[in-house]
Amino acid sequence: MPAAIEGTYKGRDVEGFLDLYFYRRVGFVLAQFFARLGITPVGVTALSGVCGIAAGHFYYYSDLRLNILGMALHVLSNTLDNADGQLARLTNQGSRNGRIIDSISDHLVFVGIYLHLALRCVAEGASPAIWLLALTAGLSHGVQGAVADYFRNAYLFFVSGRSRSEFDSSAALRSDYEQISWQQNPWQKFLLRVYLNFTLGQEGFSPNLMRLCSAAGRAFPSVIPAWLQTRYRAAAKPVFAWIGLLMTNSRMLILFALLILGRPGWYFVVEATALNLILGYVLLRQRELCQSFLPAIGEVSPNER
Repeated sequence: MPAAIEGTYKGRDVEGFLDLYFYRRVGFVLAQFFARLGITPVGVTALSGVCGIAAGHFYYYSDLRLNILGMALHVLSNTLDNADGQLARLTNQGSRNGRIIDSISDHLVFVGIYLHLALRCVAEGASPAIWLLALTAGLSHGVQGAVADYFRNAYLFFVSGRSRSEFDSSAALRSDYEQISWQQNPWQKFLLRVYLNFTLGQEGFSPNLMRLCSAAGRAFPSVIPAWLQTRYRAAAKPVFAWIGLLMTNSRMLILFALLILGRPGWYFVVEATALNLILGYVLLRQRELCQSFLPAIGEVSPNER
């Protein structure tokens, strides 16, 4: 069983404590169940999205009992969000489209949550300025999540021997996008447009990491050598203590605590201040890490490739 579960992880190093000891274990059981039923990963993603959007609705009410129901649905949504990827890896159904749809679902869930929290604050007498604060928090959330996801994918690219198809560049995506017409395949065109925009944003906020991955791809077109895997892992792994604070589990814990305290509006403040400070620190560490590796990759001789 442990070996089978490990095969459905993105990578142990990039999984948080709650992921390893709760979400991935429960998600694996659900993935096996869905596999027996013949349900696709995209179907599980849709179910996750429905549960997450319903959770946001229950956060609107100033009733702790309904808020707790929303929290339970939110946990279920996140569990299913883990299970869809595990199901894809378990059944070899992983695809770029699946990852894009999963990302869209995640964003819709949090848009629903932010909208309902803002509506609750207005209903409880908050200033209309709460909408500006909510928008700032939402945009901050988007940037933080994109940077965290980019750093995690780069780590897998360098350390875990993952296929490069899970770490797409905007140049490769643009090439694929331009080869598809809206008339012949509008759904695929739409998905690639969304993914291209998302990737351009990631590269814009992490230009040094983009250059490092591009340089490594040119220097090592087949496989990342063991020496680079080892060195990158040692340098990048400590940053995940901070990256983890920008991911879903930390946000959920903060949100749950503030809902219990009856102060949901404070969530926007935490998102726009504390988590942005962490984002700034992560970007600084990321820049230093990339600058330390770029010369080493550039100095590699052809024989070492």
